[in-house]
Amino acid sequence: MKNDRRQTDEPKSAPSAEEILLDVEDRMEKAVSVLREALAGIRTGRASAGLVDSIKVEAYGSLCPLKQLASVSTPEPNQIVIRPFDPNTLKAIEKAIQSSELGLNPQNDGRIIRLIIPPLSMEVRKKLVARVKELCEEAKVAIRNIRRDGNKMADQAEKAKVLTEDEAKALREDIQELTKKYEDQANELARAREKDILES
Repeated sequence: MKNDRRQTDEPKSAPSAEEILLDVEDRMEKAVSVLREALAGIRTGRASAGLVDSIKVEAYGSLCPLKQLASVSTPEPNQIVIRPFDPNTLKAIEKAIQSSELGLNPQNDGRIIRLIIPPLSMEVRKKLVARVKELCEEAKVAIRNIRRDGNKMADQAEKAKVLTEDEAKALREDIQELTKKYEDQANELARAREKDILES
């Protein structure tokens, strides 16, 4: 029995190259996902349901994402319509929008909430683009930190003789490839969002 326990503990102290790579890729994927969600919440001059997705509403005694409480549609390029599944949450939704960073004024007619997206001034566009760059940089820092962790694990696996020197070197190269792949994805997402902001 003792022997079994030792065997299950071993991978923890020095995971295989494949485990390290999977862990690194999984975490980098998450970093890009976080960026994607954050960018969806930055408004352009066009209406988009993603704009209000991340808003949290105080309802039923807890904070719920808006998309769990209402259907969101964009009937016009400059308009978002929020239709609560339960009319009793209308006031709470309105309050959450008012206290969000969107800077939009909800129009509540007792059944639905309309948000009119005003055209963006050049000054506001520049601020939003700066925020996009900031979020992209944060994602890339997270990706590089994950690379550092992966390389550290590769070093430990080499020291523990789980990997040969060549295998550890190949693993570090694979980690670098993943880093480039996910940094490129982050840059691509940011570029697309900047384009939306500047051209809408």
